[in-house]
Amino acid sequence: MDQKVIIIGSGLGGLVTATLLARQGLKVTVLERQRQAGGCLQSYRRGRNDYDTGLHYVGGLGEGQILDTAFRKIGLRDLPWVRLDADGFDRITIGGEEYRYAEGYDAFVNTLAEKFPSERAGLQAYVDQLQEINEHTLQWLNGQTMTFPDSVAVGAWDYLHSIIHDERLIQVLGASSQKMELRRDTLPLFNFAHSNSSFIASSWRLKGGGNTLVDRLVTMIEKDGGEVLRRKEVEELVVRDHQVVAARCSDGSVYEGSLFISDIHPALLQGMFKEKIGRGGMFFRRMATQPNTMGMLTVSLKLKDGQLPYFNDNRYVYRTTDVWDYAEENRVDDIKGLMISCRVPEDLTVATDGQVEKGHMGYARQLDLLTPMPWEDVKAWSETTTGRRGADYLSMKEKAANHCIALAETVIPGLREMVEERYVSTPLTWRDYDQTPFGSAFGLRKDYHQPLYAMVSAQSPIRNLFLTGQSLMLHGVEGVTMTALNLCEQVLPKWL
Repeated sequence: MDQKVIIIGSGLGGLVTATLLARQGLKVTVLERQRQAGGCLQSYRRGRNDYDTGLHYVGGLGEGQILDTAFRKIGLRDLPWVRLDADGFDRITIGGEEYRYAEGYDAFVNTLAEKFPSERAGLQAYVDQLQEINEHTLQWLNGQTMTFPDSVAVGAWDYLHSIIHDERLIQVLGASSQKMELRRDTLPLFNFAHSNSSFIASSWRLKGGGNTLVDRLVTMIEKDGGEVLRRKEVEELVVRDHQVVAARCSDGSVYEGSLFISDIHPALLQGMFKEKIGRGGMFFRRMATQPNTMGMLTVSLKLKDGQLPYFNDNRYVYRTTDVWDYAEENRVDDIKGLMISCRVPEDLTVATDGQVEKGHMGYARQLDLLTPMPWEDVKAWSETTTGRRGADYLSMKEKAANHCIALAETVIPGLREMVEERYVSTPLTWRDYDQTPFGSAFGLRKDYHQPLYAMVSAQSPIRNLFLTGQSLMLHGVEGVTMTALNLCEQVLPKWL
């Protein structure tokens, strides 16, 4: 094939799409505005340590599971994945009491039923729903047309209340969902269940962090004749006869192609069309006005040697007893909930099946504390850029970090004294890096009342312009990978 494919952005969706198309023999060029590929998947370096941004753990990498099948197709399954503790990959503390998510649907039900014996039937109905949605996703993976399941138009909050009567259990089932925006009035059951299902099936961390995955994808793209160009910020898409013919970058370079794929937030495309594009203009204007998910505050900690034993699970800790919508009330001086993620130590021995031996895990050197952060908390500095926000902004970040560490100490006593260095990022950091409106962590907000407005199609109104990334059907590593695979296997062959 001599088709020239231009991909705008090098997040996971862009890199997976580029890898698969280059493997088919297409001439692929990825244009990345930053000096490093990977988008929110990558790691950043401070001193001698790498810190992750958006990749903390993934689900569904067990044999025959969804991400396992997808990653084998792509060539990512043999990376150093570490399987989290099957007895409790997520440990949740609400009101001072701990609850465990166990790996596997049966174990998940049995473990929570020990705390909620009267809710066993409701828990079983819940995991049955998860498995049904899993089957729908596997159909996509096997090349069937991506269709909207009925659960897209059902609210997760309403569904849980239809099968479970104990309000505390409903809180527990939502408590690990800082990997999505947990809103009772908008979150579709499909998105809620899809994300939780994959992690319950099996949960994994990646030794070496996000850059390990990014480097593998870039290497495969280049091996198959593609190229990933950094510092190439696309500022204009040139349209002729209702098709994109070229991407013009801020440095004056122009890249012509027959097929264009955007891996940036859909709202950013509107400003790239300098001339009227007919009916397609309405689509892109709508993307620019859709609500976005909330951004995140991340406190990355470098720990002193030999202070904290590595824990092979995630910790979620809450001061509030209502985890649904708590993010709206989360504030710099009133942190109500946290996810605590422990980076895999470089010296940890991992078996070929991803298992690690309990009692021989060594010590943690890095922790990430993550919590939702409303835009209102950083809006005062929205006209500034990284490194030039002033003393008040730095003071705000320090205050937020102190409150996060204080909450984390309720499950990790003495954490503050273990910290050697710390780095804090806010939604402004995300916005300045990838230009996502309001530093949104998960792209466009999914709303079960209007599923067609937020469940964006990969095919744009412009015939040779396609979309990928987390603002489409699903977010997260598994969700973005699935939509990229579906784009390559189902949509593009009909066009090429």
